Amino acid sequence: MKEMEIAVLPGDGIGPEVMDEAIKVLDVIQKKYKVKFNYKKALVGGSAYDEFGTHLPESTLQICKESDAILFGSVGGPVKEQNTKKWNGVEVNSLLGLRKEFNLYANLRPSKLYPALADSCSLRKDISEKGFDLLVVRELTGGIYFGQPKGRKYEGDDEIAFDTMVYSRKEIKRIAKVAFEVARKRRKKVTSIDKANVLTTMILWRQVVEEVAKEYPDVEYEPMYVDNAAMQLTKNPQQFDVILAGNMFGDIISDESAAIAGSLGMLPSASLAKGKFGMYEPSGGSAYDIAGLGIANPIAQILSGAMMLKYSFDMEEAGKEIEIAVEKLLNDGFRTKDIWQKGNIEINTKEVGDKIVEYLR
Repeated sequence: MKEMEIAVLPGDGIGPEVMDEAIKVLDVIQKKYKVKFNYKKALVGGSAYDEFGTHLPESTLQICKESDAILFGSVGGPVKEQNTKKWNGVEVNSLLGLRKEFNLYANLRPSKLYPALADSCSLRKDISEKGFDLLVVRELTGGIYFGQPKGRKYEGDDEIAFDTMVYSRKEIKRIAKVAFEVARKRRKKVTSIDKANVLTTMILWRQVVEEVAKEYPDVEYEPMYVDNAAMQLTKNPQQFDVILAGNMFGDIISDESAAIAGSLGMLPSASLAKGKFGMYEPSGGSAYDIAGLGIANPIAQILSGAMMLKYSFDMEEAGKEIEIAVEKLLNDGFRTKDIWQKGNIEINTKEVGDKIVEYLR
């Protein structure tokens, strides 16, 4: 029997309760597909700070190093406590710490508007009723967020602040290949987002992506300026399949694509290293205000588990089964509070997991 080691980091807020539902679903998968998932739980974020005085303890890192993948929940605390020692810098220390430690350079964030959720979309009805299914591939370890030099100098009216956008040919080529490979398994189109009409870094970006595109003649390639892409997402999201972007533009575009899908509670993400190792997490936050109430939407966490099956464990069919079960749940009218509308059947966090397990069986 094939065995996989999974580091489970529930984190803070609603993290532990939605993680329980993801594990419940994965337990069904391991029985159906005759594999063994060995879960190793570890603390991260505020819960880790309470125990160890740090957001990312060495013991947690060690468990992650001994695993084949990381299933991550969420970190963060109440808004009014953000500047306390416990919560200050919690996301940077936890998430960026893990990305740096494991060189998680490729962020994959799908954004899918299910027809059953068309009324939850902020776009015009004639656009939303068509649905959409796109994937943002964001470079995660380079660009302006990490470039040097950065800082502030001088004083008074002469004070300046500066950041440096830097990309190497190697970094661009690496993330472009991820986008084209993923597109081959989808609808075979890559739209690369840049600002090559203004930024020297983006001129190199476009040149390198065009070179990589020639290696994939079966995949349609389209370059697009980021400002136009932001507009096109609201006018005609159906035109996109895979969107490739650098760190900053990918951050913005992926959040926009998430917002138009109706609810952050629906959207998973994957951060991949070279090879099969990856970290899988929901796109939303810790939602501390509803933690413990049993009303959090666990679908994003469950779908993050499905992405883990696909990208780290080569279990494409199993991941697809979970996605189909989620869509059936929505088509049957079951909703958590965040996506409930008149005529739907409101269910709680645990009941979502139970229903998806029922469909899988």
